[in-house]
Amino acid sequence: MKLPLQPRAKIKELNLDNCRSMMIEGLTDEFTNLEALSLINVGLTSLKGFPKLPSLKKLELSDNRIQGGLNLLSGSGKLTHLNLSGNKIKDLETLEPLKDFATLKNLDLFNCEVTQMENYRENVFNLIPSLKYLDGYDRADKEADDSSVEDEDEDDEDEDEDGENDDLDGEDASEGVLGEEEEDSDDDEDDDDDDDDDDEGDDDDDEGEEDDDVEGEEEDDAESGSEDEEEEEDFEPGDEDEEDEDEEDDDEEGEQQQGVKRKREDADLGDEDEDD
Repeated sequence: MKLPLQPRAKIKELNLDNCRSMMIEGLTDEFTNLEALSLINVGLTSLKGFPKLPSLKKLELSDNRIQGGLNLLSGSGKLTHLNLSGNKIKDLETLEPLKDFATLKNLDLFNCEVTQMENYRENVFNLIPSLKYLDGYDRADKEADDSSVEDEDEDDEDEDEDGENDDLDGEDASEGVLGEEEEDSDDDEDDDDDDDDDDEGDDDDDEGEEDDDVEGEEEDDAESGSEDEEEEEDFEPGDEDEEDEDEEDDDEEGEQQQGVKRKREDADLGDEDEDD
């Protein structure tokens, strides 16, 4: 039994019909994404060595010589369709492991000895609660048409897609809150930068006002200094001495005039005495 050389983890469907072998060979746990496997007319006598295939949904094992060992399929928990027709399954006990497959909906046992048992269909439906179709018919002996089977397949795919979408939605929501948190943090940083700019602007304004005040005081000091210089120039010591001398001259002239006036009065008094 030769298997394809492409990466096994990427294979979703694998057909090994008529590849003669009495046991499972070449199949490994590496087929993690395998969803459909067909091993029709291979000559298998048991399922020993069957790998763990967590994504497997459809398994074709018809026209082999399998007598039991169905518990070896437990590693394929998503199995929905199982075809065991044309094998050597004789009793319900052989089918017991299938009751643990919660997703198993379609089971085919054509041309197996177990189908000759009394109340075969009722007993199998009771054994496997999830089962909807046995040998192509439901519990009410209504034949399953292809559309019904396809609808169930689509339902299974939709459930898987819904689960994946939920995971993606959860990832998108988480990114959105971070994005928002990052945006909020960016906004906060921008606000902090604006506040820093405003503080620097206020400091610059205060420094500018202080510089203006200092310059204004210097100008006032310069103006007052120039006025003082002008006053000093107007009131020089020499000018004060000249004014004092002028005042003294005026006083002397006044005294002289008063002396002349007195002499004149004395002369007039002397003339009056002579007349008497």
